[in-house]
Parts: sequence; structure tokens; C-alpha cells
Amino acid sequence: MTAGTLKDAGRPDLGWLVAKPIAHRGLHDLAAGVIENSPSAATAAIAGGFGIECDVQLTADGEAVVFHDFVLDRLTGETGAVVARKAAELTAITLKGSSDKILTLSAFLDLIGGRVPLVVEIKSRFDGDLALTRRTVEVLASYKSHPIVIKSFDPAIVTALRELAPQIPRGIVAMNAYDYGDYDKLSVERKHALANLLHFTESRPDFISWKVTDLDSAAPYLCRNALGLPLMSWTVRTPEERQRAAAMADQMVFEGFRP
Repeated sequence: MTAGTLKDAGRPDLGWLVAKPIAHRGLHDLAAGVIENSPSAATAAIAGGFGIECDVQLTADGEAVVFHDFVLDRLTGETGAVVARKAAELTAITLKGSSDKILTLSAFLDLIGGRVPLVVEIKSRFDGDLALTRRTVEVLASYKSHPIVIKSFDPAIVTALRELAPQIPRGIVAMNAYDYGDYDKLSVERKHALANLLHFTESRPDFISWKVTDLDSAAPYLCRNALGLPLMSWTVRTPEERQRAAAMADQMVFEGFRP
């Protein structure tokens, strides 16, 4: 079975998702003052005709904002947790090295206007809190006529999306080794389950997004070649990684160059 037979398998037709490379956090360029997940990065991706991958975080007042990190320190002149600030405070903050400000997810959708596909990644602390997931779904309800998918590293979120937003295709993001700081609190057993998609019967993803350097693994191979799920690869930055993605996956999420 191939990605082209997904519709017959009772899954959504995601041909548009694998049609053209997806710009990781928008088409950003730090040296040029175009910051990741910024309005300028989104505009540059649209100009290039590339789909956009963005991240969302929760605010203190329950809003979804487009921002990757859990804290403000790396990308702004502010410090502290994103979730400790209200949306109005966050959207007044300028992204470091640019004139862009943080956007709410709603404002980000307005900016894109359905001109290119959008991949929304819901960030998670793996603590069972679904507030950000619910708010993201609420915001996306008005964007349903445009090409969009939701993904997350957290299978609990992907599982919840089956009921919260069955009309929106959902994907799991995964890799072989969960040795980043964000996953330090997870048990060895839980990391093993994530790396081997042992949650699959509960999460039932419509597509898979796998770390490009880990593509030669059983889980992504079987999902693509046995189950017919579209396989995205992240984050492609080098010619070697691009060749790897082309050989082993259906699509790449890229940064640092123009395909």
C-alpha cells in the first residue's frame, strides 16, 4: 500500500501534504532578521509556495500563541515561561533580532489565509493537560476549508484529537531516542513506547513525522510501507539529509536552504 491509496483505506486524502516541502517554523533566516514562527517567516514561505509548520504554546489566559519554546529567553528579550503570561502581554513582545511580534494562532491563520498548507504542532509537557489542544481545535474550527493538519510528540494529544477534531487529520511526531531535555522526566519505559509507537491503537495517526536521521527504523518503515501512512521527515538541513528523506520518506520539513 502506498500513500496514494489512503483514501481507499478509510483515511483522509493527504496528497497535498506530500506535494511540496514544508518550511520548518516558516521560511526563517536568522541572519536576515527573519525569526522562526514569525509573521515574516510565514510570509516568506507563502512567497515561495511552501507549506508552513508552526508550533503553538498555551498562555496564562488559555489562548494559543505561535511560539516554539516553553520559555521566552531564547527568542525574545524577555525571560520566563510563556504560560505565565497572558496573550495580550505576549503579543506585545518583539522577537529578538526583528521587528516582528508573537502572534496568536488566530492572527497567524488570518495572515496565511489558506494560501499554503499549514502543519500545526501542539507542544506538550506530557502531563495530561489538554487545555492547549482544546483551544487549538476551537481556533481551527473557522479554518476548516483550508489545508491543515495537527501533529504532536504526545500521543495523548493525538488520541484526544480523534474526538475533539475528527475532521482534522492528525499525526504523531517521533524519533528513536528521547534524550532531549524536554523528555528528561519521562520514564525509560515511556520513552521506549514513544520510540516504537506502542500507543498506535489508541492514537491512530493519519500520518507520521519522524526524525530524518532515524528513518531507517522499523516503526516509520512499517507505517509507510505496510500501513500506507504518509511519512514526513524532520528537520532536514543538509544535502545528505535531503537525500535520505527523498529515499525513505514522502515529504520533508526543512530549514536553512530553499529546495
